Amino acid sequence: MQKLLDRLIEGEVLVADGAMGTMLLERGLKAGDCPERMNLEQPEILEEIAKLYLETGADIIQTNTFGASPLKLSQYSLRDGTEEINAEAVRAVRKVIGDRAYLSASCGPCGRLLKPYGDVSPREVAEGFRRQMKALVLEGVDMICIETMTDLEEARLAIEASKSVSPFTPVCATMTFDPTPKGFFTIMGVSIEQAARGLADAGADIIGSNCGNGIENMIKIAAELRKHTTLPLIIQSNAGLPEVKENQLVYSETPEFFAEGAQKLLECGVNIIGGCCGTTPEHIAAIRKVVNAFNKRFAKI
Repeated sequence: MQKLLDRLIEGEVLVADGAMGTMLLERGLKAGDCPERMNLEQPEILEEIAKLYLETGADIIQTNTFGASPLKLSQYSLRDGTEEINAEAVRAVRKVIGDRAYLSASCGPCGRLLKPYGDVSPREVAEGFRRQMKALVLEGVDMICIETMTDLEEARLAIEASKSVSPFTPVCATMTFDPTPKGFFTIMGVSIEQAARGLADAGADIIGSNCGNGIENMIKIAAELRKHTTLPLIIQSNAGLPEVKENQLVYSETPEFFAEGAQKLLECGVNIIGGCCGTTPEHIAAIRKVVNAFNKRFAKI
């Protein structure tokens, strides 16, 4: 299979998968439980989700390891299982996709605030990320996706940890922004421009944004990101903001609405389009159609 970065450099647009948490909740995960425990107890669910996204045409399939750093797992008394939890997640996806898609290792925030705002040192955070990354890389992931970051320093530590473990494994890094009267910022006060420059300086190969916004806001974020970087961009939008209806979270943005947004993301120069919270295989299938048409037109130029 051709290297992922080579395809992006050549101008091809790729499709990433959609929500993991939403799919797990639909399959029995209870609110407040550790999603990564399923890697050990119900790997067949991970296989089912990977198969659904693969069948809808996703080029990139993620692992259920968003919260699988030792610091995050310690909240569930699972720190000692870090290596096994990460390894089993990769095995479940690889069993399904083989070499038909790229296997992306998800890595989210450690769940603790760095000093001086919190009680954890940069060294401890970096060591935790290295431990997670090593377990993932040893199982043969195709890329590492550091996602939903709000603290640029934590994102930098994660990127550097990944590169120290495996310099040649592509690293994608995304941050989550909130709309404010002065523009988009993370909850830690990081602007889009600061994120674009900081993630690139730390060594990320692909940068972008995920979560926190529906696709309309993500179009604005993508356009601003493109002003400040020449790196490949990835955008993974929520299916809108969640609403509680009959004690359930409901996301309002339909696959058809997502397809319209995907076209605008392409116009902004986005290179990988996928989904985050609330998105389903149907959303990814809608994106796939739009991207196929774009890639076909691009190939003729």
